[in-house]
Amino acid sequence: MADSYCPDCKRSTEVVFDHSAGDTVCSECGLVLEAHSIDETSEWRTFANESADNDPVRVGGPSNPLLADGGLSTVVISRPSGTNSDSLPSSSLGRWQSRSSNPDRSLILAFRTIATMADRLGLVATIKDRANEIYKKVEDLKSIKGRNQDAILAACIYIACRQEDKPRTVKEICSVANGATKKEIGRAKEFIVKQLEIEMGQSMEMGTIHAGDFLRRFCSHLGMNNQAIKAAQEAVQKSEELDIRRSPISIAAAVIYMITQLSEEKKPLRDISLATGVAEGTIKNSYKDLYPYASRLIPSFFAKEEDLKNLCSP
Repeated sequence: MADSYCPDCKRSTEVVFDHSAGDTVCSECGLVLEAHSIDETSEWRTFANESADNDPVRVGGPSNPLLADGGLSTVVISRPSGTNSDSLPSSSLGRWQSRSSNPDRSLILAFRTIATMADRLGLVATIKDRANEIYKKVEDLKSIKGRNQDAILAACIYIACRQEDKPRTVKEICSVANGATKKEIGRAKEFIVKQLEIEMGQSMEMGTIHAGDFLRRFCSHLGMNNQAIKAAQEAVQKSEELDIRRSPISIAAAVIYMITQLSEEKKPLRDISLATGVAEGTIKNSYKDLYPYASRLIPSFFAKEEDLKNLCSP
């Protein structure tokens, strides 16, 4: 909805756009303010035989400024062998397609892999687009030849998540990296940052990681209720005032462990370790550092002073 002046209502009201009829209608009095306007949004059609049972398919994809041709080149999809048709055989179409030189072929494949990884992680489109931009910059430097391609692509996603203030752990990135190890992704990340810093002539902004960046996602994996999640968020915020020399991920896992001990739905340490990707021993050590400050960290609405006695000693 949007606002527009209605001559009948004598004031600015919300209007509704009827895209099928091309009308702009006042939502309060129903007056048609504009009729038969041209809809400039994307057209959706499907050419399947069972159109009623299929989702509509966009006619033509969006242009991609990172590709030389905007990503609007034609791709021939050959038919399975043995299909009867009066047109050119599918094998011939495939040969002609393979003969055509597309300078963006490697980029297209890389962008598809990034999109697949991003979808498996549930990342938003802005992070995927940022990862594509990072890869394009590195690829233009012609310095990634001979390196592990999956690790490079995974590192681009990791950096994009950091820059968009939606960080993911290396372990989470590793789970969708087609076999690339944490060490390989870490080395690829350092390589990309170094190359881009040399190219830009300045340090590369990566964004600061906070324990709160991971907390809600970890709590969701564990199925914690809203009150426990709110208490964990407040505890994590207060932990930043303390001099706890632990990684943000370890602090988030330790806070969750502390909160779940005071909750009716207690979570085993093993489940917390699996949900956060932090080793059980690391969670225990981080919890040991936080335990003396429990009365400062745990909000009063979640647990009283006497309730903190239920916390197990480290």
